[in-house]
Amino acid sequence: MRGRTLSAGIALAVFAGMTVTLATQPATASPSTTTTAVTRPIAAAAAALAAPDISITNVQAHLTQFNAIATSNGGNRRAGSAGYTASLNYVKTRLQSAGYTVSEQYCSSCRYPSNNLIAEWPGGPADQVVMFGAHLDGVSAGPGINDNATGSSTLLENALVLAAQNPTVTKRVRFAWWTDEEQGLNGSRFYVNSLSATQRGYIKGYYNFDMVGSTNGGYFINRVSSTTAAPLKAYWDSLGLQPEENVEGQGRSDDYYFQQAGIPTSGYAAGASARKTSAQAAKWGGTANSAYDPCYHRSCDTTANVSATVLNRAADGVAYALWQLAVGGGTPTCTGGQVVGNGGFESGSTPWTASSGVITNASGQPARTGSYKAWLNGYGSTRTESLSQSVTLPAGCSTYTLSFWLHIDTAETTSSTAYDRLTVQAGSTTLATYSNLNAATGYVQRSLNAAAFAGQTVTLRFTGTEDSSLQTTFVIDDVTLQAS
Repeated sequence: MRGRTLSAGIALAVFAGMTVTLATQPATASPSTTTTAVTRPIAAAAAALAAPDISITNVQAHLTQFNAIATSNGGNRRAGSAGYTASLNYVKTRLQSAGYTVSEQYCSSCRYPSNNLIAEWPGGPADQVVMFGAHLDGVSAGPGINDNATGSSTLLENALVLAAQNPTVTKRVRFAWWTDEEQGLNGSRFYVNSLSATQRGYIKGYYNFDMVGSTNGGYFINRVSSTTAAPLKAYWDSLGLQPEENVEGQGRSDDYYFQQAGIPTSGYAAGASARKTSAQAAKWGGTANSAYDPCYHRSCDTTANVSATVLNRAADGVAYALWQLAVGGGTPTCTGGQVVGNGGFESGSTPWTASSGVITNASGQPARTGSYKAWLNGYGSTRTESLSQSVTLPAGCSTYTLSFWLHIDTAETTSSTAYDRLTVQAGSTTLATYSNLNAATGYVQRSLNAAAFAGQTVTLRFTGTEDSSLQTTFVIDDVTLQAS
């Protein structure tokens, strides 16, 4: 993203030159085996919405290549530099091998004259084009990985997946990687100006992706309330992200001249040097009153300066939008219902994975209903036990509620120190933590919001940890995860 907003008059002068785990110990004193669940984040929302899952590992591999290119070429990928040329050749080679029609457009009016890269997938009507673009250049201060290898890599991997799946397309799909964005949007401006009025009319939507992996990032959409933005917003809405307008990026990236030419535009961004508000931090996590990207236009903008979570959600959102616009798929609909299997533990252990003896009908602690429950800890010695199940939450629902009944019994006498703990997680995210301080007579129903995992497959995990003395028992029964 370029560093400042220019007025139209100034711009003309200057331009001419983006596992829930419950762990507890059972009442028996037999040795336990701690089960470690391996959570594989899956963008199942994309699959549920008829779009492919874009591998974050593959996107990160492209980032690594761009970082290596900068390292080998003076530490940057500035337009017109050897680093930029190597970056363009990397993208071009991959696209040509995948079957794209690829062309380079020399930008003679750029501050650093160099080439845009345009790639078109064969198929679809030539007068019905949806276009996805990102700037390939960075600033001279650093390798430019979040700004903007993230956008470039997101589009490259989406392009490669489209080629690999080779679906029948209803529109022509065109990708672009722009030069000289950091000097004033010069590459994209040159491209738009090179189009005839008829050619501009063929482009039914241009989608821009600039800085989509900021480490303290937010979820921003250009012209978020527009019809053009609808598929991008629909995907993030299905994840419960509550995206906002990209106020910081207005007029500062390559969608600007498309918009000025009357072409409908939108796009994702995760934020640059502006600071995250307290409300945004409460909604999205991260640090309030700190920059979305602390390494914006600095030498530390390396592969370490990228949030895999933010980047993954952008990459999958691009896939969803592309499939909706050019392949077809329909909007997400809520299938609803209960997604946890054997929540009362009465049907054996399947589909749960648990430490030895955790799922039990032992009489020392009664079940809330039926005979079986999950009994974690209660040994009065150092111990960790777990209970987990992989669950898939449907996309498009209004509410996602994880509910379970929990009984905590303890011999701890303190009223201030949490010695023994039960952690509830979805994937790698901790939803709640309970301890000996929450001990109570009988079962207490606990309800947690799981909307952030809509459209995803995650491991629901309960993990109980107990210190070296004085027992605490965590007993769980009647687990549900309801989407509606």
